[in-house]
Amino acid sequence: MTYRVCFVCTGNICRSPMAESVFRARVAEDGLDGRVEVDSAGTGGWHEGDGADPRTVSVLEEHGYNGVHTARQFQPSWFSRLDLVIALDHGHLRALRRLAPTPEDAAKVRLLRSYDPSAGDDLDVPDPYYGGMHGFEECLEMVEAASEGLLAAVREDVEGRVA
Repeated sequence: MTYRVCFVCTGNICRSPMAESVFRARVAEDGLDGRVEVDSAGTGGWHEGDGADPRTVSVLEEHGYNGVHTARQFQPSWFSRLDLVIALDHGHLRALRRLAPTPEDAAKVRLLRSYDPSAGDDLDVPDPYYGGMHGFEECLEMVEAASEGLLAAVREDVEGRVA
């Protein structure tokens, strides 16, 4: 059975496609690519059908990740097929939990940086959209740091299903 993870930010052109690309690479490196499906979406549909922000693509490719992406809007009906919904900040967390059809679905929503022990109390990944390239680099650093802990949690869930 495939384990499904969806990363969610505002418009699905900066933070969530970055997290999707990084996490997909981590899943492949860990040998879970046939067992874990990774995608992303936005809480809004403003950029639906667009590619990722060119700055996101640039930072991803510069660091060896795939920058190919098509934005889409998160749909409440997806909860039934997803195992984990990863919000990039507290605003997304609240919005997604409001969309959740059941308390069990709401419990699937987690903050990405909650998987980074060095994050402390600051669990939001700031939106780099209105800033310069430094914000996109910083976003990538936060995503990479949290991806290791997220991968460990997903691996444990996937292995627990087999047992």
